[in-house]
Amino acid sequence: MSRAEALALGLLRRIDPERAHGLALSALRLGLAPLPEAVASDRLRIDLAGLQLPNPLGLAAGFDKNAVALPALARAGFGFLEVGAATPRPQPGNPRPRLFRLAEERAVINRFGFNNDGADLIARRLAKRPRDAVIGLNLGANKDSADRAADFARVLRVAGAAVDFATVNVSSPNTERLRALQGRRALTALLAGVLDARATLPRPIPVFLKIAPDLDRAALEEIAGVALASGIDGIIATNTTLARDGLRDPRASEAGGLSGAPLFERSTRVLAELSVLTDGALPLIGVGGIDSAETAYAKIRAGATALQLYTALSYHGLGLVAQINRGLDAALARDGFSHLAQAVGTGRGDWL
Repeated sequence: MSRAEALALGLLRRIDPERAHGLALSALRLGLAPLPEAVASDRLRIDLAGLQLPNPLGLAAGFDKNAVALPALARAGFGFLEVGAATPRPQPGNPRPRLFRLAEERAVINRFGFNNDGADLIARRLAKRPRDAVIGLNLGANKDSADRAADFARVLRVAGAAVDFATVNVSSPNTERLRALQGRRALTALLAGVLDARATLPRPIPVFLKIAPDLDRAALEEIAGVALASGIDGIIATNTTLARDGLRDPRASEAGGLSGAPLFERSTRVLAELSVLTDGALPLIGVGGIDSAETAYAKIRAGATALQLYTALSYHGLGLVAQINRGLDAALARDGFSHLAQAVGTGRGDWL
């Protein structure tokens, strides 16, 4: 982390977390934020469902919900970016305060509730996106929708032509009853509708499914079966958790999804389980608690082809992106891997 970045993060931590996040996005949009140099290494290049990534580390959805800072983020060293979640109609989300730092735990709790500018405006911004970056869109549903399952397909029809991949997000804990769409029958129908919408786009794009970490083995078996039968292109494991095991911060009692370091073990166990259940038939994207090269490498060895992070940036800044990629490259070289794909799943037994 550069001195300027450390100073900026220190100042941002003194103010309301949601306001701080807005200021960080404004600094990126205006070109005021320091950006790390990209790490180039043939060892880190990866094919993710046909997407050619310069490195496996992506920016998770939620950081740039409304696609307002893509030119800067495309130069920050990520292998790919995901914006959103976008819903068909704009919505304000849940009442504030709805974002809480748990600094001692290196964690965050949020209950945003899919606040966003709506698919139409986000699509117009994505039409002006940097073309030399891999950029995807997280699909969501309006809170008051009469047909939430259909909302995902609506967003894809509106904005799908402007992105390189799309993610079906049925795992946010902050929209009431949304996670019920992870059941076999509901999920099968929802994914069929999304894939029908994909068929209307000018070019086919990969569709991923983002799942919750709070699922038992039977639920994971069901989701893996639906995913394999549906024709989607990968699974993102995982979203935030409702669990609060072992947390000491008094803000841990706030409602919402927990992300950051405490999510690492739970999400990585789910990732390893899915790696076994899908047996290489679908690429997996590991997310949840990544805050170092060591945790990133553990996700890859647990079965992830690619990775995403978000919460750790609020504690370590964008310089973490280059730090993780350098550390991953060194770990692969140390263990005798000439290409990241060779390491995928080699340590999943440690999590089962």
